[in-house]
Amino acid sequence: MAGTDRGDLTRTAILALLGTVGPLSRTEIARELDLSPASVTQLTRELMGYGMLEELDLKPSRGGRPAQRLGLVGSAGRALGIKVTADHLVLVDVRLDGEVLGAWECAFDPSSPEALDRLADAVESVVSGTGHGLTARTSISTGDGQVPPLLGIGVGVPGSVEDQAVGTVNAPTLGWQAMPVGERLRRRLKLPVLVENDVNALAAAERLYGRGRTHRDFLVLTIGRGVGAAIVADGRVYRGARGGAGEFGHVPVDPAGPLCGCGARGCLEAYVGSAGLLAAMRARSGTASEQVAREVFAEAGAVLGRAAAGLINVVDPEVVVVLGEGTADWPLWRAGFDPAVRAQLYPGRRDISIEVESWDDTSWAQGAAALVLATPFDAAGAAGEQGRLVRARLIGTTP
Repeated sequence: MAGTDRGDLTRTAILALLGTVGPLSRTEIARELDLSPASVTQLTRELMGYGMLEELDLKPSRGGRPAQRLGLVGSAGRALGIKVTADHLVLVDVRLDGEVLGAWECAFDPSSPEALDRLADAVESVVSGTGHGLTARTSISTGDGQVPPLLGIGVGVPGSVEDQAVGTVNAPTLGWQAMPVGERLRRRLKLPVLVENDVNALAAAERLYGRGRTHRDFLVLTIGRGVGAAIVADGRVYRGARGGAGEFGHVPVDPAGPLCGCGARGCLEAYVGSAGLLAAMRARSGTASEQVAREVFAEAGAVLGRAAAGLINVVDPEVVVVLGEGTADWPLWRAGFDPAVRAQLYPGRRDISIEVESWDDTSWAQGAAALVLATPFDAAGAAGEQGRLVRARLIGTTP
């Protein structure tokens, strides 16, 4: 799918808009995305030619000709997304329009010599439809009854990945050093495979289907077992020189602080990650009472807020999106976070929108699937040869 950098990004915006709000007319697309009608006509014609958009019913008009509405063809393709954790895998099957067809999980031991074989086994169970060894998390939907062609596999890991198209992983929490995840899975599955840091993968999903579709510069913060960040600048996820950008949890807070999982002392994650919170509660009272929990969360929220303000001051995003399993306790975080972050923000940035989204554990895996679903519009070329293979499968030139 050739095109200018701007054209690729605009195609992404059109698909994301339709996937989020549903069918729209060309005039409505032009208005929502601030594009010229001529540009929308050209770009939607190209997308229809690739089988990704279709004309639907006519929208009634108060005067003049009815407007033809356009919608995503979800059956144009689908991707499998896998979230890898220290003790389990979550897998989802997602259509191009973002609809989740099914979700599964299974136990996983990343320290096992057969870890990558077990990961491939789980993927094959979904691809074959057997579900062998997996526990279904949701009822499986077949949408309009069609099973879209499988475009590829996305894998999200809690660590750094220098090149998502190569997929070599360094993840201390998994005990993985230079683990050839992408290479092994491609050899076994004979499918395109993209591997990425799990927070960066969430940012890819946010850009396609979430708040990021209307912002070119935004920040994703995640809280839960770990603490992470993804920086989206000019519509692209910033990965750094070796794919390790966004290790927000390892911003130093106090060199004499508690030991962090990375081996250093006083990292942000040691204070506000789930293990640090639980340790603080136990140290204070021996039990996690409601009052102790409120105090610990408020103090941790203040630490998080000050660190977040520093990152916002450096990056200058349009909006901040907070995600992760820790958001379930956001009312407890807020008492410390809100005043701390606003107090430390640079003047002129104190009114920035910080939006906390609802969370489901499958969101991590949906982010991994978005790595593949976003690839046809990857103007930066981050997906490399794997991206070319995904695009070939999308337009039907590869079986």
